[in-house]
Amino acid sequence: MLCMSCQVQAVVQIPKSTLEAAREASNIQNIPSSEVIRVGIGTQNFGTYQYKDIKIFGTSSIQIYDNKIPAGVYPPDQEISISYRNGKFSIYSPGNIFAEEFNGPVQITCNTGLLGVSGLKRAGRQALYHGAFELTPNSNGTFNLVNMIEVEDYLKGVVPNEMPVHFGLEALKAQTVAARNYALSPRVKSSPNYDLVDSVASQVYFGANTEKDLSNQAVEETEGIVAIYDWDLILAQYSSTAGGYTESFSNAFSDPKTKEFPSADKPYLEARPDIIGQKPLNKEEDAENYYKSKPDSYDIRSPYFRWEREWTADELKNALETTLVSQSATGFVHPAFKKGDKLDDLVELNVVKRGDSGKIIEMEIVTRSQKYKIFKELVVRRLLTKDGKALPSANVVFDNIQDEYGNLISVHAYGGGFGHGVGMSQYGAGFMGSEMHIPYDKILQHYYTGITLSTKPVIVSTDNEQQSVTQHFYAKDKKAKLIIDNKYGVNNLTVEINGTKQNYELPKEMLGFKRYSEIDISKYIKKGRNTITFTSPEFFESSARKGVRLYVELVEKNDNGYSW
Repeated sequence: MLCMSCQVQAVVQIPKSTLEAAREASNIQNIPSSEVIRVGIGTQNFGTYQYKDIKIFGTSSIQIYDNKIPAGVYPPDQEISISYRNGKFSIYSPGNIFAEEFNGPVQITCNTGLLGVSGLKRAGRQALYHGAFELTPNSNGTFNLVNMIEVEDYLKGVVPNEMPVHFGLEALKAQTVAARNYALSPRVKSSPNYDLVDSVASQVYFGANTEKDLSNQAVEETEGIVAIYDWDLILAQYSSTAGGYTESFSNAFSDPKTKEFPSADKPYLEARPDIIGQKPLNKEEDAENYYKSKPDSYDIRSPYFRWEREWTADELKNALETTLVSQSATGFVHPAFKKGDKLDDLVELNVVKRGDSGKIIEMEIVTRSQKYKIFKELVVRRLLTKDGKALPSANVVFDNIQDEYGNLISVHAYGGGFGHGVGMSQYGAGFMGSEMHIPYDKILQHYYTGITLSTKPVIVSTDNEQQSVTQHFYAKDKKAKLIIDNKYGVNNLTVEINGTKQNYELPKEMLGFKRYSEIDISKYIKKGRNTITFTSPEFFESSARKGVRLYVELVEKNDNGYSW
């Protein structure tokens, strides 16, 4: 290691040439083949993302940088203690009498191995990570532990933790594309120091020590592929079990800014049944018939495909007096129920409005003297608890059992599904892939209406950072098209595909330019991993600010999806 103060006696003095070599190796290591994202790593059980002290190690030698300036090299498996006090990072290592102090942010790399945090376990194992760590200060005297990692490596630590590997390769591929969409989509960050966190608040990311061969194959065989709709990455919602009928986004979620519910539609997240010809379940009789039976469905293997719950009147009343208080804070209980309020004797649970999947959009809790309106599926689920546990889903019908005087005796609930039921059903995807041998692209097009599978849309322009763009993607069928939005009338585009360079003149019409065009590049595509680079000589010769927007289409739009 190299001490920053000549007064500190180190166990090993690292010569300058070795530090320079480490820095060069780090630079080589940091040439990404996919986008780099920043993931906040939480403490055990995700109690907090803010640290004051931490112990780091590498499975091979690690390099430490103080705000990108080389500061030290440490041997494999040596525990490095780092604390943050009074605006300074102090690094302690075996053999040093004094701590080395850095201003930070502190970057830590392990070019030929993995990084770990002593004592931090994920899925019962020591957590290990690809990429680099950055310790980034906060204003309150703490720091965040940030894993800077390429998206494709990140996904290898996500997919087997979001979907059971035994669901099969095609389902894992579908899950990978959905997870890649999530990772690459713009969002309001919970912290300026990172893009995502490693818990269910984003996606479950447990790092390299939880990777599986089959899920790694799913990541590799969908490399660079995202789901888009009208040039934008879709919000690829998924849940465990839809119950046989997915729900429209607007009927399950409120607007995150205005809190409006139902929210605005997302055309690719429409309600869709597994069974062709299944009519909507927005009428009470139809919902009751559906959820009191077990029709054919892709979700049939899920333990939550159908479920039941039952409460006595007193049991339900006691639960509601607690949950009404907490759920009133969401703004979706009217009138609000305050702490200390009491419920009169219950009369019934009454569903006012359902979505096409039968999901409750609006319901009433009716007592002898009161009526509370409840909106939104998550509020319904958390309101109607049994033994302290929320309902698995809001796809539920109620039998109100009353005595001859109209007093409620008990409520019996019949339901289907687990989770919000919007977008892809994971159990459904598993059944489609492993039992019906449906490929992942058809699975995705069943659950996400009218999508295209492609590379992420990019802009090639006169801006320095956009003059040349390289993408890597996996093609299973050796078929691909360039889709180009030439809003500004660029004359030509240079494309290098797997080492073959082509210059394309972008088409024009008699009256002005043609904005959108397609170019078939299939003859240059190989099965497996492909590399494509976009540039245009015109941009360098012209002072005018011009650009094109484009992507590589691998699976074209299909509005019909795939139904039983």
